[in-house]
Amino acid sequence: MRNTKDYVLLYLKGVSMGGADVIPGVSGGTIAFITGIYQELLESIKSFDKTALSLLFRFDLKDLWRHVNGSFLLVLFAGIGTSIISLAKLIHYLINNEPIPLWSFFFGLIVISALQVAREIKKWNFAVVFAGIAGIVVAYFVTSATPATTPDGYFFIFFSGMIAICAMILPGISGSFILLIMGKYEYIIGAVKDLNVVVLLVFGAGCVTGLLGFSHIVSWFLRKYHDITVAVLAGFMVGSLNKIWPWKEVLETRLTSKGEVVPLVERNLLPNDYIQKVGDPHMLQALLFFGIGILLIILIEKIANDYGK
Repeated sequence: MRNTKDYVLLYLKGVSMGGADVIPGVSGGTIAFITGIYQELLESIKSFDKTALSLLFRFDLKDLWRHVNGSFLLVLFAGIGTSIISLAKLIHYLINNEPIPLWSFFFGLIVISALQVAREIKKWNFAVVFAGIAGIVVAYFVTSATPATTPDGYFFIFFSGMIAICAMILPGISGSFILLIMGKYEYIIGAVKDLNVVVLLVFGAGCVTGLLGFSHIVSWFLRKYHDITVAVLAGFMVGSLNKIWPWKEVLETRLTSKGEVVPLVERNLLPNDYIQKVGDPHMLQALLFFGIGILLIILIEKIANDYGK
C-alpha cells in the first residue's frame, strides 16, 4: 500500500515524464524506466481487459478501480498532464530562443539515462549486443527523417495519437519527435496551448487506443526477452542523440500556419564548424546544462532508490 509520501513522489515522477514527453527527442518512458515504475505502468495499462469491462458492466466500481490500479494511474497521469500543460509554452519559447542550452541539457539527460537503462541488463551476450546496435541504427535513421506535411483531419489526428503514444512509453523513442516527423508536433502543441478541446479529445482517443494495444507487446517482450529488449531500448536512446545534438545548421525552413519561419532540415556541426557557419556556440552554457542534465537523472534515481521504487 502506498502512503501520502509515496503518492507525492509518484506525482513528481509523472511531472518529470510529462516534461520529457513535450520535448522532441526525449521520452517519458525513459523517466518511468529509471525511476522504477515502468513495469507497473505497463501492467496497469494492460489491466484494461475483459475483466475490467465485466466489472464496469456490473457497476462494480470499487473492484474495477483496484483491478486497473486506478490510484497509481490517476496520480501519475495527473503529474504528466500538469507538466505538459504548464511546460508547453516554456518549451516552445526555449526551442526558438535558447536552443543550445536546452538541447545540451537533454543531451546530457539522455546520455546518462542510456547508461542507467543498460545497467538493467543482467547478462551480456552476442544477441544482446546485436540488439543494442540494431536499436541505435533504427533510432538514428528515424531521427534523421525529414518532417512531413500531413492533413489536419480528425482521422489523421487520431492516427497520430496512436503512433505517438507507442513511442512515448518506449525509453529512448520520443512521441513528440514522432509527431514532428508526421508533421503534427506544432499542431498538437498549439492545441494544448490554446486548449482546443475537440482536437485534444480526438488525439487523446488515439493515444488510449494505441496504448492499450502496444503495452501488451512491450510487456511480453520484457517478460520473455528482458535483456534483449532492454538493449534495444538503450540503443534507441543512444541513436536518438543524433536528433538533439546542440549545434545545428539550418538547411531548409518552412512557414507555420501562423506565418512563422521554423527549421525543416538541419545538419549537425562540431562547435568549431558552428563558429564559422552560424556563430557563437555558447560552449560554457552548453557544458553547464549538459552537466545539469546528468545530475538531474542521478538525483531522480537517488530519490527513487531512497524512497522505494
